[in-house]
Amino acid sequence: MDVAQFEVAPLSTESAPRFLLIGRLLGDKGVREYVQAAEQVKQRYPLVQFDLVGWIDANPNTITQPELDRWVAAGTINFLGRLSDVRPAIANSSVYVLPSYREGTPRTVLEAMAMGRAVITTDAPGCRETVVDGDNGFLVPVKDADALAQAMLRFIEQPELIIQMGQRSREIAEEKYDVHKVNAQMLAGMGLD
Repeated sequence: MDVAQFEVAPLSTESAPRFLLIGRLLGDKGVREYVQAAEQVKQRYPLVQFDLVGWIDANPNTITQPELDRWVAAGTINFLGRLSDVRPAIANSSVYVLPSYREGTPRTVLEAMAMGRAVITTDAPGCRETVVDGDNGFLVPVKDADALAQAMLRFIEQPELIIQMGQRSREIAEEKYDVHKVNAQMLAGMGLD
């Protein structure tokens, strides 16, 4: 990933935290858990915002349009649709969330990290490699909306964590995932540096 393409975006401290999930609207991406956690959090903190970027596709595990419509009508989530450039959505967020059941290395998490965002993701293969629990975000169990809500509440009730963990995310993205460093390490490993 070219970290330079994703500049650190300043965090807004003037309003309640804003959470963001980007992905295909599939059950396996943890979209339903995200919404369930949002419902729990909004009972205590109704001003907190939950953005969702993505699209419905033909997968049998897809979120249905009526489900999505209910969530939007209830005010649980702000549906932003499919975006060709996710950087503005990440810039408007405080914390990036990916409650996926399984991933490769999730690109959206790396993009959010590069832009200086704290992350909540699952302790699942692929996801767990991006977050050091308690350092640049929190890891939660797969399919556990309650644990996800608790992690969100920690950021709401300790907003300094948003800034501290966001800074660590950027550092980790630069150290571990920047394409230029990865390529240099590969070339050195092959004796071609």
